[in-house]
Amino acid sequence: MSAIRLLVLGAVRRHGRAHGYQVRNDLEFWGADEWSNTKPGSIYHALKQLAKQGLLHAYETGPSTAGGPPRTEYEVTEKGTAEYFSLLRGALTAHDKLDLLSAGLGFIADLTRQEALDLLRRRVANLEAWRAAADHGRSDLGHIGEITNLWVHSAEAGAEWTRGLIGRIEGGAYAFAGEGGDPFHGVLAD
Repeated sequence: MSAIRLLVLGAVRRHGRAHGYQVRNDLEFWGADEWSNTKPGSIYHALKQLAKQGLLHAYETGPSTAGGPPRTEYEVTEKGTAEYFSLLRGALTAHDKLDLLSAGLGFIADLTRQEALDLLRRRVANLEAWRAAADHGRSDLGHIGEITNLWVHSAEAGAEWTRGLIGRIEGGAYAFAGEGGDPFHGVLAD
């Protein structure tokens, strides 16, 4: 599963129809270029690949205002929407990819509050299972045993943080789909 696919589909979806610069601007505004592989070239490449795969529809809109090649705007297709929500749900339950989880958190408000909670609880269960699998007595391997220690502590910290997020969401934090208003107000670049 790829964070860039989720980020690009989500950013285009937020706009309804967007060109590459808008997507890039949103992702840079979130700092995604620091915690994921969303460099400008990867964003434009992803847009073209997602369009080839039928997940985005590309519209040629005329010459660029900067004098370059014609600007292309993209819109998420029905197939792209299904892929987006599949990626989003997978990102929120993943236990081992922080860039993917971060991308999922960026779009968590597209889900209902209850679905977000259910997915995060599944993430805790996945982390607990990962911790149990990692913690099978390999500390006798010298410095190599530190790999197991890292996995165990990462799983414990991830579960603790996720339980805290669950508590905040249960307490009414954030706006979610179906609750009225725009949960993305103020979190997209101007």
